[in-house]
Amino acid sequence: MHRKATSRRADATPHAASLVEGLRDIGYSLETAISDIIDNSITAGAKHVRIITEACSEAPLIAVVDDGGGMTEDELIAAMRPGSKNPLAARDEPDLGRFGLGLKSASFSQCRRLTVVSRKNGEISAAIWDLDDVAEWNEWAVQLPDDVAEIPGVDQIGNTGTLVLWQKLDRLTGGVSHNIDKRAQIINRRIAETERHLRLVFHRFMQGTKSLGIFLNGRQLQPLDPFVKNNPATIADPEEKIALSHGEVEVQSFTLPHHKQMSKSEWEDVAGPEGHLKSQGFYLYRGKRLILFGTWFGLCRQSELTKLSRVRIDIPNSMDADWKIDVKKSSAQLPPAVRDRLQKVIERIQSGSKRTYMKRGQKLVDHERLPMWNRVLADGQIRYRPNIDHPAFSGFAENLPLELRRGFFNCIALVGASLPLEALHADMAGTAEQIVPDRVDEDALTQAVKATLSVLTEAKKDIKEIMSLMKDVDPFRSAWSDTQRIISTTIEMKEIK
Repeated sequence: MHRKATSRRADATPHAASLVEGLRDIGYSLETAISDIIDNSITAGAKHVRIITEACSEAPLIAVVDDGGGMTEDELIAAMRPGSKNPLAARDEPDLGRFGLGLKSASFSQCRRLTVVSRKNGEISAAIWDLDDVAEWNEWAVQLPDDVAEIPGVDQIGNTGTLVLWQKLDRLTGGVSHNIDKRAQIINRRIAETERHLRLVFHRFMQGTKSLGIFLNGRQLQPLDPFVKNNPATIADPEEKIALSHGEVEVQSFTLPHHKQMSKSEWEDVAGPEGHLKSQGFYLYRGKRLILFGTWFGLCRQSELTKLSRVRIDIPNSMDADWKIDVKKSSAQLPPAVRDRLQKVIERIQSGSKRTYMKRGQKLVDHERLPMWNRVLADGQIRYRPNIDHPAFSGFAENLPLELRRGFFNCIALVGASLPLEALHADMAGTAEQIVPDRVDEDALTQAVKATLSVLTEAKKDIKEIMSLMKDVDPFRSAWSDTQRIISTTIEMKEIK
């Protein structure tokens, strides 16, 4: 007869002072931390979220105020408890939370004092986590102030709503504590960097008739649509749906317009600080909230030809575990079933962006358009050579003495063989839209226009066709107004042979 094994139990409650400091280092940035606070506002049904910063005072602060449903004191205390929700529990569709850690871990990552004040059913409640107080008492206990009148920003709460106040901003000030001006510069720079992140992450909440208004120090932020759907040149593929055990995944690919079909400010705004090359790829949304963007999840490499490809992926909050959504809601992994599906369609997803650039590149090497350069493909290698049959070259050569023509064409060949390929490749991989043709002076442009006009006229092409051909190639394309003027003057003076 075997005696049933027994075991003893011991209290393993974590030390408050140690664990709460550990919550500060999950990996939040300022932008992801503020985004987590706004998630709570959206879940609470807020229509307006106001971010208020005070960087120039002795005690800088950041406050986020919403007009959501608010919380009772019991609800507030529960919300202030680390791990207040089970990540495995089912959630309502608009619930953007997961672990019940966001309010606390996001706030502690930026400050040592978190105050939350909320009004619901005509009653106002407040609770405070002060990490210095926790370190002193080593207790899992929040402060419940009886008088909230002196709390900064409390007067901003309406009939219902919540104030999240960050003070003791030790992580945000970059270690600068005594120089107020320098500290203010650091905080303001970080806030400015955060602005674009919020415009992008919550853009779908900020659009539409029942849109969410996010205000930064009184100024309303405008949504930043990464797919530029309001531009008629954007190409949107049909939406696809992938049914999985825990929900349905929606996928839709977009091809952005070429930079010449967008204003410079819009192009740069959509690209972001890292440029279009780093912004291509999948944009993963969870409940309309952007989680992760600018990645192909290892399915292919980022390239210049595909930098206009962006793919929207929508998942419900019931699929958090499948996608391994982290506490910060800023990273995820593709489930195998989705990976296999996207692997099969990745070439089609990218083809639109390739077509946009290849179409423009084709004009460069189309022999019907009298290009200055020829693209030569031989033995698996691509070479670019000056087109010595271009009228600007051939016409000039005909006027040279025979003994000088060979030297002239040798010079042209040397220019072609000396292309700075490494520098071009580096520039194209980073900022292709900043590469522009060099300007030519009036005399060089006039010579090229007259030579081209002469050849095309002899080929029995009418002026309308000539204009169409010349408009698509440089140097005429980049100096088109001057080219038109020279053409008109040449025709009027009947200088065409």
